[in-house]
Amino acid sequence: MNAWVDLYWLPLGAGGHFVRSNGRVYERLSAWREHRAALDLYHSGLMVGLDGVTYAVEMGPVWNVHDSARGVLCEGPVGSSRLGRLRAFRYEVRCWPGGLLPDVAEAVHSPVRTTQDPARVAALLDVLTEVPVLTWGRDELGAGEMWNSNSLVSWALARTGHPMDAIRPPPGGRAPGWDAGLALASRMTAPLPAFSREAARTGR
Repeated sequence: MNAWVDLYWLPLGAGGHFVRSNGRVYERLSAWREHRAALDLYHSGLMVGLDGVTYAVEMGPVWNVHDSARGVLCEGPVGSSRLGRLRAFRYEVRCWPGGLLPDVAEAVHSPVRTTQDPARVAALLDVLTEVPVLTWGRDELGAGEMWNSNSLVSWALARTGHPMDAIRPPPGGRAPGWDAGLALASRMTAPLPAFSREAARTGR
């Protein structure tokens, strides 16, 4: 298949006991405040194929991948702009040609193929260059949820006209930050028209 977008749901803390444990504590507190049952937490990433090239699309700490060709599109602060002056508190958005999503072997109910339309795939790769640099872990949008890797994925899918009502985390789970990306996409212009990367470059 020449064009496709696959969504992966990775358990929060996959590959790391510390993050997994903290995530469970966070979810128990959130569930208690919201008077609901605790759910499994997931973060998301995309694998995108177009014209024989596969791209790994994700948001992650600047220090956890060391390949200089990892396709960094932008960097932003974690927690606060002041903390973001330190490398330990910065994230990056990657669109990595030939890359892989960390811990993809632990993904649940994945991959979810969201499209095989070449024009929509090209539009998604292009819109990633417009991702806003917001503070990871903060609700600067007033959306009721923090901005994080799930926000990036939902924003990119929504901006390129994917059927978002049909895309949900695995049963019994939730993806914190997902709705923040949808909220931002809804405040921007209508979903981008599907177009090819070549047409975008040449204006034809």
